[in-house]
This record gives sequence, structure tokens and C-alpha cells, in this order.
Amino acid sequence: MQDTTSSTGSPGPDQQDRRTIGRFAAGLSGLPAAAVVLGVGELVAALIAPAASPFLAIGATVVDHTPQALREFAIEQFGTRDKLVLFLSMGAAMVVLAVVAGLLERRRPYGSMLLAGLAVVVCLAVLRRPAATAAFAAPILLGAVAGILTLRILITRAPRRPASAGGSARGAAGDDGTDASRRRFLGWAAGALVLAAGSAAAGRWAGERARAVTADLRRFVVPRPQVAAVPIPPGTDPPIPGLTAFRTPNDTFYRIDTALRLPALTSDDWQLRIHGMVEREIRLTMDDLLRRPAVEKMITLTCVSNEVGGDLVGNASWIGYPLADLLAEAGVRPDADMVLSTSADGFTAGTPVAALTDGRDALLAVGMNGEPLPVEHGYPARMVVPGLYGYVSATKWVVDLEITRFDRAQAYWTRRGWSAFGPIKTASRIDVPPAFGRIAPGPVVVAGVAWAQHRGIAAVEVQVDDGPWRPADLAPEYSLDTWRQWTWRWDAPPGSHTLRVRATDGAGGIQTEERADPVPDGATGRHSRTVTVG
Repeated sequence: MQDTTSSTGSPGPDQQDRRTIGRFAAGLSGLPAAAVVLGVGELVAALIAPAASPFLAIGATVVDHTPQALREFAIEQFGTRDKLVLFLSMGAAMVVLAVVAGLLERRRPYGSMLLAGLAVVVCLAVLRRPAATAAFAAPILLGAVAGILTLRILITRAPRRPASAGGSARGAAGDDGTDASRRRFLGWAAGALVLAAGSAAAGRWAGERARAVTADLRRFVVPRPQVAAVPIPPGTDPPIPGLTAFRTPNDTFYRIDTALRLPALTSDDWQLRIHGMVEREIRLTMDDLLRRPAVEKMITLTCVSNEVGGDLVGNASWIGYPLADLLAEAGVRPDADMVLSTSADGFTAGTPVAALTDGRDALLAVGMNGEPLPVEHGYPARMVVPGLYGYVSATKWVVDLEITRFDRAQAYWTRRGWSAFGPIKTASRIDVPPAFGRIAPGPVVVAGVAWAQHRGIAAVEVQVDDGPWRPADLAPEYSLDTWRQWTWRWDAPPGSHTLRVRATDGAGGIQTEERADPVPDGATGRHSRTVTVG
């Protein structure tokens, strides 16, 4: 019988063919490879096109193609943490795909083919992003090449074991499934992870824009408004524990948007272009804007994704410039009925021209509660329009206003089935007592907020179980464009009780009891809370 062992004790060709990579080592090989794809891609993106980061490109594609029902479920369940949940879910999915790629690579380069195929899919998706150029493909493609090379290197160095049933990974001389070979393999895998982490860190370091924006924001001086906001009247903000404050601090103001990475735009870089169906095109720099007289207005904003009783609503003072004045300078043509606003990251919103020119306090804002706009809330400039949900009016990081028509253009969310207009619906919420709380019998304060921006709140009523509706006491009204606090004194009897609230707006419209989901133009229904007395 022919001897298949070489003179050095190494297995011969036939014997080598019968030795294979263990599933654990193969699956493990895929993880550093996937990490290298993301790390190298992050570095190349920082040098070429930060918006083309593979991880963010994948996330943006997921956001764009998520079914509305799933998106609303995520916002309802996780609120402003929805992006964190998205990133964690993407990370878990990438781990699974990485392990699959490693397992497929055991005998044939199918894992490499999987990585290449995914890179092509992501590349095509990112090239369809707003403002994408051919350079956006480079981070994904170069990252994929580095990841495939990493996978091939790790697979060739993975410890092998006899392919026959019952074979031992620790057996005869020449079997490279030894502890030493495992240590060498793990060293290579660790080295690949270090490469990935170093590339990602270098990419972050090379992406100096975020640091430049932070420094720019610290230097930015909010203009002194020529017309200051009306002082808050005494009693507007009742000192009741648990009741939402009349003014929402910047750091707790809700944030719902499509930006997975905050746009990095300094005040020096910022420009606003007003064009389209106008008599003259206008371009404004921040210096141009700051030379104009500023105004300060208190305005409540509401997200269309806010569920009944939800907290995706906030009230702040905004310093900025009337959008009606800017549009008047451009000369809006009589047949135009829509302003298509575009964010620095490509998001678009369609706002009725009438909502910006009918006398309401529609602003191009640069300040929030006396401070520069936080980056997450639109620094250096954003739109604030009372009476409309944010998805059609409150564009952050706004850089372009195209005057057009609703029958000629569609915005980001209207292309996905949402209503083209989005007037805010009359709503109210119970803040105290807490849901499912236990309270003592006797006098109890029930309190909350109500809003119907640009119509105002005329009345709030509370119902206990199926009893009659009782009028609540309203705090002084600040303006039609802000929410209103309310309180009701209840002599609570022992037992389990359900409290309900409804509001009547300034136009006489009573908050409907009919339940409707946020899609396509805002949720409806009456908020309720169950409490135990005794």
C-alpha cells in the first residue's frame, strides 16, 4: 500500500483532502471578516463620503423600506430609543450573517460570494440615497474586499480535523487541530478584530466634521430677538408633582427623525436656497440671516407618530425668522401651493404655502429655549410651523426650500403613504395620577396637558368610569400655538376606577373617541388611566 505520509510527518495530498475545518472555527472566522468590512468601510467613508458609511447605509436602507406598521410599532414601544433598537437589531443580524458566511466558506468560497453579493446590494441601495455620488460606492466595495481577504486568510489558518466520523481533532502527529494551531488561529482572528476596530476608530478620528460642528455650536451666539416671546403668565405651569412642565427642556425634548448619523453642518457651511416657482431665486448664508431682525415665539411641536396619551410632543421658545418674509422676498407665484423643504441629509417635507404665509408664527429657527439649536434638533437652522405635524413642516438641518405644487412633487413620508397635509388633531393626556397606581381615598388631583396647535384649547373634561363628563380647570392660555395644562379635583371613592379625558378646541371641535392609528395622518381617541383607590 502506498504511504501517503511525507518524510516530514505531514499528511499527504489524499490525507489532507480528508481533513476539514470545524464548524466552530469556520463560524468564528466570519465574525472578524464582517468587522473588517465595517471598520475599513468606516475609514474610507470618513475620507471620501461620511454618509456612505456601510453601517449607516444599511440602517438608512432598513429605515426606508420598513413597513409603516412595523415602524409605528417600534416608535410606540421604544419611543426616542428606536434608533438604538435598530442598531442593536442590525448588529444581531450582522453577527448571524457573518457566522453563516464563515460556515459557507469551509469547503468552497461560498462565504466570500455571500459577502460580495451583500456588498453589491448595499452599494446599489446607497447609490439611491439622496445626494449620493459614485464615490459612495467606494467604502462598501473596499470594505467588502478587505473582509473577503480576511475571511480567506482566517479559513486557510483555521485548525483542521479528520473528516471521517469519529476522527479526533487532537490525534496523530501532523493533525493541525492542536492547541498550538488553535492559539495561532485565535491570534489571527484577534488581529483582524484589532484591524477592524482600529480602522473604525481612525475613521471616527478622520471624521472631524462632528467635532467642528460641536465647536461651532459653542461659538454660535443666538441673536437677540427684536420681538421677544410673551412672558409666561402666572399659573400657566401649575406646580403639581408629575404634571408635565409647560416649557420642555432641550435635553428632554422628543426626537423622531430618519437621521441615523446627525448631519455635521457648521454655521459657516450652511446656506438656504429658495427657488422653484418664484420670481427670483434667493440664497442666504448664516451671516445674511443674522443681519435680519429675529423674533421669539413659544410653539408646541407634535410628532405624527404620537400615540394617544404619548409623549412625542413638546413646547419650547424658538428664536428665528418669519418664513413668510423670506418667501415674500422670493416672490411666490400665485399657482404654487407647496414648499418642499430639504434637510442636509436629504430628508424632505411638503408644507402648504398657506401655512407659511397666513399669519401664523412659522419660523426658520436658529435658537431653542434661549440657546443655539442642539445638533439633534436641527443646528444650525430648522423649520418650526405651528398647527402641522412635524413630518410635513418641521424639517431639521434645512438647506433648501423649493416652491412647487402638491400635484408635482412628493415628500419623504407622503411617498410612503402618509397624508400630504397633516394638520394636528385635538388631543389631551392624563399625567397624574400614574397609570395603575394606588392612591388614598378622598381628594385627589387629576392633571395633564391638552393641545390643538393653532386652534387652542377651549375646554377639558374628565370622566370617571361611565359617569358624566366633568369640566376641568384650565391653566391660563399662553397662545393658540401652545399646549395647555389642566387640573380636576376628584373625591376618589375606594375601588378600581378608569379615568378618561377629552378636550374641546378653540374652533368647537370635541376630541373624538374613535380610535385610529397614527398612519396616515395622526392618531385619534381618548386617553384613559386605570387607578386603584384604597
